Amino acid sequence: LAQAEDRPNILWIISEDASPHIGSYGETLIKTPNLDRLAREGVRFTRAYVTSPVCSPSRSALMLGMYPSSFGAHNHRSQRITGKGGGNTAYYDSYNLSEDDLQLIPELFREHGYFIVNAGKSKTDYNFQPNGGFYDAKDWSKRDDEQPFFAQVQLAGGKNRNARVKNPVSPEDVTLPPYYPDTKVMREDWAQYLNSWVAADDEVGKVLTRLEREGELENTAIFFLTDHGISHLRGKQFLYEEGTRIPLIVRLPNAEMAGTVNNNLVAHIDIVHTSLQLAGISQPERTQANDLFAKDPREYIITERDRCDETLDFIRSVSTNHYKYIRNFMPHLPHLQPNQYKDGKEISKHARELYELGKPPDYTARLLAPARPVEQLYDLRNDPHELTNLATKPNYANQLQRMRKILRDHMITQHDLGLIPEPILEETGRIAGTKFDAFNHPESNKELSQTLDTFDAWRLGDVEQLKQDARSDIDSQRYWAITALGVLNDSNDIAPIRQGMNDTSPGVQVAASLALGRLGETKAAAAHLETLVQHKNLIVGMYAIRALELLGEDTYRSSLETITKAAHSEYDFTRRIANRMLSTIGTAQ
Repeated sequence: LAQAEDRPNILWIISEDASPHIGSYGETLIKTPNLDRLAREGVRFTRAYVTSPVCSPSRSALMLGMYPSSFGAHNHRSQRITGKGGGNTAYYDSYNLSEDDLQLIPELFREHGYFIVNAGKSKTDYNFQPNGGFYDAKDWSKRDDEQPFFAQVQLAGGKNRNARVKNPVSPEDVTLPPYYPDTKVMREDWAQYLNSWVAADDEVGKVLTRLEREGELENTAIFFLTDHGISHLRGKQFLYEEGTRIPLIVRLPNAEMAGTVNNNLVAHIDIVHTSLQLAGISQPERTQANDLFAKDPREYIITERDRCDETLDFIRSVSTNHYKYIRNFMPHLPHLQPNQYKDGKEISKHARELYELGKPPDYTARLLAPARPVEQLYDLRNDPHELTNLATKPNYANQLQRMRKILRDHMITQHDLGLIPEPILEETGRIAGTKFDAFNHPESNKELSQTLDTFDAWRLGDVEQLKQDARSDIDSQRYWAITALGVLNDSNDIAPIRQGMNDTSPGVQVAASLALGRLGETKAAAAHLETLVQHKNLIVGMYAIRALELLGEDTYRSSLETITKAAHSEYDFTRRIANRMLSTIGTAQ
């Protein structure tokens, strides 16, 4: 790499909602000459992954070079005083970053004399409270003479489905992935998506032209990537390759290493390490980023999915050079749960219509089935589209066990706060000052380990162990044990669940109410959930209204007054669920 004393500019070009469907990655239906040029003059990474397949956690991770779950930024839109999310203001101080341990990457560049730029995307699109304004401008033209810049240029990318381009792709020419139904609706959307790549390529070209005109191209390290994969049924928000694998092209100053292809596993946060290294800036102690050009590359990549808007989920994956392992921690719920953002898309409506008619191909039907496998294992070399789940095949038992261990070790050592249900994390974060500090202590590893033990008991159907865990002194362990007991539907001894109805943690009370309802005591369950919907911790209220919805229309119809009030909640995501329930009731009437 170039010498640090050269003080190069650092430019991150981040496009939204797009997978590697460009010329240098083998796409032939569209022309992307500017990105192809970047690849010719730079390094193209073939195995680059995001740490989270949705924008705000992914972007938050880049700001610290850390997995979002390690500092409490893993739940999408979890820190918004207004707008999407919003309202839970009494708890938002806990989204501040721990000043003693965590420092933003833009702030580091500023401290070392760089001019800090963010062009094209709101500077508040992160799941933490910014420590003041950490960008200087939307453009680097106002910097001092000879001052290097660190810039983020944000492109609409795959969100720009209405892009007007020359020679647009014809839907008839599209070849869809084999896991989607080959229909007109799907083809039209995919064609629009490819057209969005053409528009993004044009924007990249304008940036390159400007750098050349200003004489800055050869003194600039350019990192081009997307924030996650294409927004589709198996893409954005999910841990299949379509959602997690991204294009990553790096053009170094003076086109060093031009035309190189790098097949190592890299995470998108690794651009942090390499950017700081190029600028001669020391890595923060807490960073989890690796050098993109390390002699000892990563052996695996972990990717995380947690709550996305109003949709509660908890999924983790491990990708190696050969296999992908997906762990569904909430397997009793469908892949495509209700979600206002995704359900508004024509492709989602179309898929649901086909499902109701019994007509989608098997791979699409799996996405809408009422439950998922606990574990999924795919041979990426021989099954790149992840069609055949090998997790139940005896010949792959050793590989499955290896992947389980990798994930478990990572979740403990890297303090995966996804193990802490959000109502509990919200409360402990408020008490501790920040969500990071809430579990930054010697006993936290033990707490996370014991909670993972509960998930193992759930996977194995060990009801007796779950009953013991339901009496644990660890809030998250009680929450998940009680949830599991309700899902496993063992009504022989529901004392632990009844005890949970009076738990000191309102989050555990939500879990116990839902479990009790699953076991048939719907009236008592609904009555208790109604008391929690208006809880001062608005995350508790959101979980409670979702629990009511999961109990079914026959149950929540009697809670109409509570649901109507929830439709006017301060919290946007509570309103979304309540309005969906009211719509269902109205349709039924």
